[in-house]
Amino acid sequence: MEKFDAIILGGGPAGLTAGIYLARAKQSVLIVDQGSVGGQIILTHKVANYPGVPETSGYQLAGNMKKQAKEFGCKIVSSSKVTKMDLISDQKTIEVDGEDVYTSDSVIIASGGEPRSLGLESEKRLKGKGVSYCATCDGDFFQDQDIVVVGGGNSALEEAVSLTAYARSVTIVHEFDHFQAYASAVKEASEHPKINFILESNVVDFKGKESLESVIVKNLKDGSEQELAVTGAFIFIGYVPRSEAFKGILDINDRGEIIVDRDMKTGVKGVFAAGDVISKRYRQITTAVSDGTIAALSVLEYKNKK
Repeated sequence: MEKFDAIILGGGPAGLTAGIYLARAKQSVLIVDQGSVGGQIILTHKVANYPGVPETSGYQLAGNMKKQAKEFGCKIVSSSKVTKMDLISDQKTIEVDGEDVYTSDSVIIASGGEPRSLGLESEKRLKGKGVSYCATCDGDFFQDQDIVVVGGGNSALEEAVSLTAYARSVTIVHEFDHFQAYASAVKEASEHPKINFILESNVVDFKGKESLESVIVKNLKDGSEQELAVTGAFIFIGYVPRSEAFKGILDINDRGEIIVDRDMKTGVKGVFAAGDVISKRYRQITTAVSDGTIAALSVLEYKNKK
């Protein structure tokens, strides 16, 4: 059993920022992540609005954050699963992969979210066989092929543009007649010669035996359907908070978001939360970094008052 001053569950921008602040304050910090450290930004092809950083890839930005956290002394355990935990006791206990046990009097939950799916059986069957949620990971598999992008937010439009570097054509399918994205993102996608739009429509089925061969698109106004011959489908319709493990322990709203106060405190003493897993209006790298900063400072205040 290893004791830390603080344990952080999640290694995205919120978790890494909290780790940096706490480690710089001479706290021993453990960061546990179930996947690759960096969170959702490692899937982002281009980051152009992070203050003070020239345009870069999400993967590079995440790598810099991880490197900084490690240099300040954070212990990082990645690709590991929390198999048991006690957050209620004054001394919190976290079991990882069924064998390693860590304790701390303070825990920050920064578990983030995961890509939201359309919920189709055919989508699940063809996941990884033409259906993807990551342009950075899978874009180069679709060289000179026709693909669709589902969604109408910043991620959908920006990733659609990035996919034109590989694909012959990109068709954006969106359920509304307008986009929930910045004007600059809409303009760039609209003016790209490789990008087409099908609005007020949904993808209702994926076709293909061994891999994706086509998608069925339904018009929401008149109910008509059309089949598009494509070999790739990229889905960017938001994220689902990774909060399932905390149900019954913490206050969670009907959207699956952990409820915190302005200091990132949950309803359980010594437990804080930050980033995409919490209830908030905006989800950006900068807001996650802000959350992580506040959570770390709140942990320090909590420890000083004990």
